[in-house]
Amino acid sequence: MADTCGHHEHHTHHGLHGAALGQALAAAEARCVEEQEKLTAPRRRVLELLLASDAPQKAYDLIAAFGAGGESAKPPTVYRALEFLERLGFAHRIESLNAYVPCRLSGGHAAAFLICDCCGEAAEFVPDLGAQVAAAEATGYAIRAITLEARGLCAACRAG
Repeated sequence: MADTCGHHEHHTHHGLHGAALGQALAAAEARCVEEQEKLTAPRRRVLELLLASDAPQKAYDLIAAFGAGGESAKPPTVYRALEFLERLGFAHRIESLNAYVPCRLSGGHAAAFLICDCCGEAAEFVPDLGAQVAAAEATGYAIRAITLEARGLCAACRAG
């Protein structure tokens, strides 16, 4: 969360740890097997870092935190892993923050985020964009991906 947020104790922490983190990684591994993809060690490590985080992570933060012993990764390793995780729907890039978050919902959906300007939380939800998609398709446009970002204050920051 952002250092400017002075009321961290009121926030719900979304990072996974322990058994919950292990289950999420096992589910990702199983999905990769189903889709005949490989969750290599670098891909798994980047996904683990995203899942354990309470806030969106910039690529350079992931690079710095990559090694278990404190050693950083080579940038191409992390960027290739992020590209893979995005392609399979395990992660989303929040353009306005230039940061990444794990997909907290099932993959294959339009990504939509409510981003708090105070604490930096990025809450994911699935938007109802049926009419917009239908209008685009009526013009012959084939939409590949949609990311919606809305900025404001989360409930904890508004109350804090």
